[in-house]
Amino acid sequence: MFIGHFAPAMIAATHPKAPGLGTLFVAGQLVDFGFFGLALFGIENFRIVSGFTVMTPLDLYDMPYTHSLLGSSVWALGFALLIWLFTRNKTGALIGGGVVLSHWLLDLLVHAPDLTLAGSPPKLGFSLWNYPAITMPLELIITFGALAFYVFRTRSTAPRSKLALGLLAILLLAFQLINWFGPEPEAADMAMMISALVAFALAALAAAFVSKTRTLKLA
Repeated sequence: MFIGHFAPAMIAATHPKAPGLGTLFVAGQLVDFGFFGLALFGIENFRIVSGFTVMTPLDLYDMPYTHSLLGSSVWALGFALLIWLFTRNKTGALIGGGVVLSHWLLDLLVHAPDLTLAGSPPKLGFSLWNYPAITMPLELIITFGALAFYVFRTRSTAPRSKLALGLLAILLLAFQLINWFGPEPEAADMAMMISALVAFALAALAAAFVSKTRTLKLA
C-alpha cells in the first residue's frame, strides 16, 4: 500500500483536536520514513526480486524495527509523545499515534507474509498485492474517499483552496500510477530509497498546503 496510508490521516484531520493535515501525512508514512531511512544505513534491508508478488518486486525480508507490530507501536508512541511535548494536546497526540499505527494494519492487508508481531516469526500478511483487481480499486477508493470526506467536513478559507486540493489529488494519483506502472527498480539502491523519502515528503508538504487553506466546518 502506498497512498492508501494517507487515508487515515485525512479522516483523522476532521477531528477538532487533530494535528494539522501535513503532520498527519507524516504520521501515515512515518513507518516507511523510518524503514527507508534505516535501510540507507543497512539497519533494515530489502531486495528486488522480480515477480515476488504480482504488484511489487520488493522482498521486504528484514524490517523488525519498523514493520513489526511492536516496532510500529514504538514509532507511534514516539510520534504521539512529540506532538504532546510541542502542543500539550493529549487528544491530538493520541490521534497522531493512531495514524502511525494504522500503517501496520493497512500493510497487513496487502503485504506478502513479511510483517511480524515483534521482529521474529511468524510472519504475517494477507498478500493482496497478488490480486491487482482487488488491491488497485481498494487503494483508490479508500484514498480518494477519505479525501472527499475531508473536503466535505471542511470549508475553504482562501481562494487558493481549490488549487491546493487539486495539487494534492494530482500528486497522490501520479505517485500511485508511477508505483503501479513505472519501470521496475533494478536494485534496492540509495537512489530508490531517497526517491521514496522525497515522495513521502512532497505529499506531506502538499497536505500542509491544503491545511492552510481550509478549516473544519464546525470550527
